[in-house]
Amino acid sequence: MYMFSKSLEERCNRILRDMEGSLTARDRVGIQDFVLLDAYTSESAVLDNLRKRFNENLIYTYIGTLLVSVNPYKELGIYTKKQMDIYMGVNFFELPPHIYALADNVYRTMLTETNNHFILISGESGAGKTEASKKILQFYAVSCPSTKLLDNVRDRLLLSNPVLEAFGNAKTLKNDNSSRFGKYMDIQFDHMGGAVGGHILSYLLEKSRVVHQNHGERSFHIFYQLVEGGEEDLLRWLGLERNCQRYSYLVQGECAKVSSVNDKSDWKTVRKALSVIEFSESNIESLFAIIASVLHLGNVTFVADSQGYATLNNSPEIHWLSKLLGIPAQVIQVGLTHRKIEARSEEVLSPFTVDQAVYAKDALAKAIYGRTFTWLVNELNESLANKDSSRKTVIGLLDIYGFEVFSVNSFEQFCINYCNEKLQQLFIQLTLKSEQEEYEMEGIEWESVPYFNNKIICDLVEEKFKGIISVLDEECLRPGEATDMTFLEKLEEKMGGHPHFVTHKLADQKTRKTLERGDFRLLHYAGEVTYSVVGFLDKNNDLLYRNIKEVMRQSKNAIVKHCFPSTEPDSKKRPETVATQFKSSLVGLTEILMSKEPWYVRCMKPNEGKQPGLFDDVLVRHQVKYLGLMEHLRVRRAGFAYRRRYEIFLQRYKPLCPDTWPNWKGTAAEGVECLVKHLGYKPDEYKMGRTKIFIRHPRTLFATEDAFEVCKHELATRIQAKYKGYRVKGDYIRQRQAATKIETCWRGMKARREREKRAWAVKVIKKFIKGFMTRNQPACVDNTEYLAFVRQNYLTRLKENLPKTVVDKNTWLTPPPIMQEASQMLRKLYTRHMVRRYVQGIMTERKAQLQIKGLTSSIFKGTKENYPHSVGIPFVDTRISEEDIHIKVYQMIRQERIKYSVPVVKYDRNGFRPRFRQLIYTGSAAYLVEEAKIKQRVEFNNLKGVSVSTLSDNFLILHVQCEDIKQKGDLVLQCDYLFEALTKLCLVANKHNFIKVVQGSVKFDIQPGREGFVDFKSGQETMIYRAKNGHLMVESTRTKSRAMIQN
Repeated sequence: MYMFSKSLEERCNRILRDMEGSLTARDRVGIQDFVLLDAYTSESAVLDNLRKRFNENLIYTYIGTLLVSVNPYKELGIYTKKQMDIYMGVNFFELPPHIYALADNVYRTMLTETNNHFILISGESGAGKTEASKKILQFYAVSCPSTKLLDNVRDRLLLSNPVLEAFGNAKTLKNDNSSRFGKYMDIQFDHMGGAVGGHILSYLLEKSRVVHQNHGERSFHIFYQLVEGGEEDLLRWLGLERNCQRYSYLVQGECAKVSSVNDKSDWKTVRKALSVIEFSESNIESLFAIIASVLHLGNVTFVADSQGYATLNNSPEIHWLSKLLGIPAQVIQVGLTHRKIEARSEEVLSPFTVDQAVYAKDALAKAIYGRTFTWLVNELNESLANKDSSRKTVIGLLDIYGFEVFSVNSFEQFCINYCNEKLQQLFIQLTLKSEQEEYEMEGIEWESVPYFNNKIICDLVEEKFKGIISVLDEECLRPGEATDMTFLEKLEEKMGGHPHFVTHKLADQKTRKTLERGDFRLLHYAGEVTYSVVGFLDKNNDLLYRNIKEVMRQSKNAIVKHCFPSTEPDSKKRPETVATQFKSSLVGLTEILMSKEPWYVRCMKPNEGKQPGLFDDVLVRHQVKYLGLMEHLRVRRAGFAYRRRYEIFLQRYKPLCPDTWPNWKGTAAEGVECLVKHLGYKPDEYKMGRTKIFIRHPRTLFATEDAFEVCKHELATRIQAKYKGYRVKGDYIRQRQAATKIETCWRGMKARREREKRAWAVKVIKKFIKGFMTRNQPACVDNTEYLAFVRQNYLTRLKENLPKTVVDKNTWLTPPPIMQEASQMLRKLYTRHMVRRYVQGIMTERKAQLQIKGLTSSIFKGTKENYPHSVGIPFVDTRISEEDIHIKVYQMIRQERIKYSVPVVKYDRNGFRPRFRQLIYTGSAAYLVEEAKIKQRVEFNNLKGVSVSTLSDNFLILHVQCEDIKQKGDLVLQCDYLFEALTKLCLVANKHNFIKVVQGSVKFDIQPGREGFVDFKSGQETMIYRAKNGHLMVESTRTKSRAMIQN
């Protein structure tokens, strides 16, 4: 079940991943196969489709099995190991276009059909040809079977690339890693599909780049890698400095440093690759010595002597050339400044002019580097060679220059474009051939396809005795003063009436304005190209004087000795020209390709600035034209736009017909016939082949695909519903079974626990009852547990009901008989604990307050009726602030220091009229103050005592000692803060026993010899008045505490 779910999930993910492949997305992301374009003859439609896909980061598009690749100039994350796994073993059109799909299809076709194939990768410089070649090699490295031997071959194949790039690639204006040679690599596979060997062919290395680079370009990478990345000891041994500006051959383009190229890192890669490919240390030293010798040769300078002949300065460069090449310095000097001429039977040395010497020096540098490159390719082939002689199948990779059109086109562009003409001719022939063979094999009538046959252009260039190459060779070989202009004149003479050739002389008035006198124009299949004849003869000759060859044969450098062998024929006959050699190599390449099944990758660049996301319509249109995409598309669309095997077509579209869904019982061809009839295909819209169905128009396929999309969603909904029901039903059954099992186990466990619990309860209850019956007996086995329970129960309840305060005497739980003694001890301990905790928690201020309250209690507790109400009210330091005492009074008494003050009501001694006064205690006396006037001062020494009643009134009588009749008598006062005022008076006067609590009446002295009385009694309400007997009657209400006491 899990595996089924996992496979379904993977399939769903795959469908999501392949949404780009759905034809329903064509409006947004374009069509993934140009063959399905309705307007397939329109360049604009092709361009629009390319732009749509490029804007969606979809850089690959098919034309049948041809792959069009647009360089994105950024990382897209589509070349990971995961991507390789996705494309392995998958039908070519099942997934979105990708170079891995093409590589995998080539590989599987080779294994199935046991025949040879090649992949032609072409395009302009900077379009990504080299990268495409690398991606194909990397895919085969991962997808092929792996053993220790095969892994070794794989590593060599992969690492041959950085070596060839270092020696054969350079920075140009269009590309920072441009291949300056054509490369064809055969990868050999055994019958199991394992890569067991390889072979490399190189074509037309741009040797002139060694001695000259245009502005903004560099020489080959290896020179800069050696100078920038070489080890100090190696550079010292080679006589080099770590500064490219010191070498003439490296600075002509004024671009020694390139931000996108890391020469130091690339140097390490090359060194590692040479080791893995198993170059010997001596060969590696000799190879680097040659590279360094080319740099030293570039720095050799000549000066003219008195006769105008070239002489060499005694420069250190000759010394290093002698050391690195193993040739005596004198021999090198003579070789660079003289030419050997045979006069009858004698040989004489003819001195060079300075210009001739420079030409000879540059020719030597080009020859050394070119032959070394050939040696390097041969060494790589030796390393990649398959030693097993059994039959092998081959996949070839042809990474070759694309059609080039510059502002000034010279001999190199002529050769490159001639190569592209030949490949285009081969391409059309092979495509038409494969199409015709497929039609014939399927029994479909072949219809002739109109296309431009570029044989006329190929013949114009290569025809014997008449072609441009023949004329060029003839001009190079003829005696006399042959120049580039005489070559042009010969062309005009022989090609004058050719429809694809025109010069300034042969052109009409309008065309002549666009041509210089030294130009000729060819009308290639890809368009017109104007070539400048300047340098054609020199570049085609590429001569190296015989005496310089003899100098090189004296070299002790193993590679140089191999490149200039003594056995090399030294014929007086001039060697083949560069154009003839290139023509011969193209013939050989054509023969190789004709023997193999072709596959194509057309690389394009979207803009000249290498900017990601920028699509230049003019540039891309130009490449579409010269890459021959429209020609190929016309050939592929001739007759039928779409063809698929019956099995594949039926498997995809069978849901559209009730008779074929879900399973067709008959043959695939019969099923497809039934399906197309149900879909309503007209007879002229399709043909039934032997193994495939052919559909003429893309719109027919689109309509079928759109119907399939609708059907697919309906089927997906039904499948989802069925699958979800199946999953839910399965989950329900499993859950029900699990629940039943869990319930059974749970009930059994609960029953067992219940039985054990009841047995335990019966046992405990029996013990409890027996213990209860014997609780008053001495401790024994029967009552030990019960008594322990009683103790524990009592202590637990006691813990939850402990008294909260020390004064709480009633909440202590009554103990059982067995806990009487323990309860008493615990009560004492707990009381001490509460007292200690209470005492420890008292602050200093609180302690002082309690001490004062204690004094008050000792005086009034049990005697004064309203005392209990004052207990909870805290005493304050004073009731009248100093600011509220009149300033005059304050100035008079401040020296005595005010201790306490309180507002009072003073009753006159005669008539008992109430007066509001302030009672102020100082350190020595009590003052009765009326605003700014001190009404009476009573020294504490003259204070005989204080009388208060036992009732709830607030009266106090201060008894003053009167010795003089003029002195004022006792004071009758009423104070709301009676207990506070009296306690403060005791403390300030330091008299604790002079307060008397009197019941009934209090006698006081009005003045010496004259007395008055204050009577106190309880009543319904508080009243103060003068009684009929002349006494002051104070009537107070009975307090609740007093009433409760009396009751």
